[in-house]
Amino acid sequence: MPRNRILLSSPHMGGNEKKYIKEAFKTNWIAPVGNNVNEFERQVRDFTGTKAACAVSSGTGAIHLALDLLGVGKDDIVFCSSLTFVASANPILYLGGRPVFIDSERDTWNMSPEILEQALEFYKMHEKLPKAVIVVNLYGQSAKMDRIVEICNRYAVSVIEDAAESLGAVYQGKMSGTFGRFGVYSFNGNKIITTSGGGMIISDEEMMIRKALEKATQSKEAAAHYQHETVGYNYRLSNICAGIGRGQMEVIEDRIRQKRAIYEQYVYGLGDVDGIEFMPEAEGSFHTRWLTAMTIDPDRLGVTAGEVVEYLNENDIEARPVWKPLHLQPLFIGYDYFCEGQDQSRYLFENGICLPSDTKMTVEEISRVIRLIRKRIRVDKVIA
Repeated sequence: MPRNRILLSSPHMGGNEKKYIKEAFKTNWIAPVGNNVNEFERQVRDFTGTKAACAVSSGTGAIHLALDLLGVGKDDIVFCSSLTFVASANPILYLGGRPVFIDSERDTWNMSPEILEQALEFYKMHEKLPKAVIVVNLYGQSAKMDRIVEICNRYAVSVIEDAAESLGAVYQGKMSGTFGRFGVYSFNGNKIITTSGGGMIISDEEMMIRKALEKATQSKEAAAHYQHETVGYNYRLSNICAGIGRGQMEVIEDRIRQKRAIYEQYVYGLGDVDGIEFMPEAEGSFHTRWLTAMTIDPDRLGVTAGEVVEYLNENDIEARPVWKPLHLQPLFIGYDYFCEGQDQSRYLFENGICLPSDTKMTVEEISRVIRLIRKRIRVDKVIA
């Protein structure tokens, strides 16, 4: 009988999602408006401590709205983390802007404040400061947002915090997504909670979120007829999907505990291996461990990260490489990239692995992943 495939990170329902979806059908509010949308936004506001939130159809759409609200247009410069999914930077191109990519640091895997400051100083000297900086909080961990915001404030540049992967993470006592002028979350199917597909833009600037709502609903003016004076988008989240989100928000703290427990089991099973390093939890931060990620040193272990990923997939285990940095993507050839010394984003991509972190995995399944990794790197140990 075939073994069930162990997944990287799949949806995990909490139980009340169906109740809220039925409520939408019962009241016939199945469009992108209704009580589920309102309540889902309230839950996220309360959970993160932010003042305003607008639920939209994707995290990508939320970034697009944030850039639009900051006035990004043709040939405007926008800085962006390089080690991230393409969705972080695509909206810059939507608006005709020019992305500039910033390298990561090893102690957070996120944007380096030092390199960010060097890039800002360089563009200041050329009288072309960016309209915004998009900082990505990777795999459930915040960047050093206190330093990044302080640096950007000195140059009068707005920060968009792409917290798509880090809802529930904490840095210096504040929730991920609440440091910049805008924060962005994703509720895609593989995230720590899901709405099937969806996202949210948050801010303490309530007026800006009202503008985001207007733009997300085609920028309709207050008139009896359809009046449009600015460009808008069809980005509002449906009331049905928001019902899923309501149920998911009720179990988010459980999901974070489960993700961190999965990480701890991997550390127990692999932490003794010389040549394996797990993504660190930065000082002053709380890492959700949305995905457990680690690096493989091929010189010490005689095997590459790619070979380990391939071996796991051959054994019905979904593991993936770390994101390919955007400055290495064919789409972004010719755009500026700032790093210093070793290219950390490239190093993490070439040597990094995202391990299965599905909250429905059993202890036995995690142990099987560990045993197979040890087998592939030829390191023996009995895993209880």
